Amino acid sequence: MTGGDWVSTSAPYVVPRRAGQADAWSEEARQRGGRGGQRIVAAGEVPAPPEAAAGLGVAEGEAVAVRRRVMLLDGTPVELTDTYYPVDVARGTPLAGKAKIPGGAVTYLASRGYEPRRVHEEVYARLAAPEERAALQLAPGEPVLCMVRVTRDATRAYQVDVSVFRAAGQRLRYDMRIG
Repeated sequence: MTGGDWVSTSAPYVVPRRAGQADAWSEEARQRGGRGGQRIVAAGEVPAPPEAAAGLGVAEGEAVAVRRRVMLLDGTPVELTDTYYPVDVARGTPLAGKAKIPGGAVTYLASRGYEPRRVHEEVYARLAAPEERAALQLAPGEPVLCMVRVTRDATRAYQVDVSVFRAAGQRLRYDMRIG
C-alpha cells in the first residue's frame, strides 16, 4: 500500500454495483494497491440510537436493523461502520444477517427497488471513545473522523451509515454537479 493521504469519495458507496463487481471498499483498496476486507461483528434488530433515529425519521429507541462492521485494510482495522435500516426494509432479508451480501447492501437494496435519490453526509471529528480506540488500535488521545450518511429514495430514508475512521491520513472529497 502506498503512503500519503487516503482521499476518498462517497459516490461508489451509494451506487449499486454491476453483477460480479467487488464491493466498493474492496475495489477502492485494490485501486490504491491494498487489500480491503470487512468483518461483520453483529447484525439484527436494536433500539434506534439518536443518529440512526434522526436519519431514518423514527423515534429514538424504536426497532431498527443494524449491520456492524469493522473495515480492514491489509488486515488492519481502519473504520467502524454501523449501517441502520427500517425494520420493514431489512427484516427477513440478508440486511439483518451477518453473511456477506454479494455486490454489497446497496446493490441488494437496488434489486428490491430502493434506488438512491438523495444522500446527505455529515462529517465531524472527536476524540476516540475507549472501545473505538481499542478496535482501531489507536493511541490514547488520538482523534477519529466520524461520518453519518443518510440515503433516501424518492419517498423516504432507507439507510443510515454511522462510520468512525482513523483521522490520520484521511481526506474526504466531494464533487457536486449542479443542473
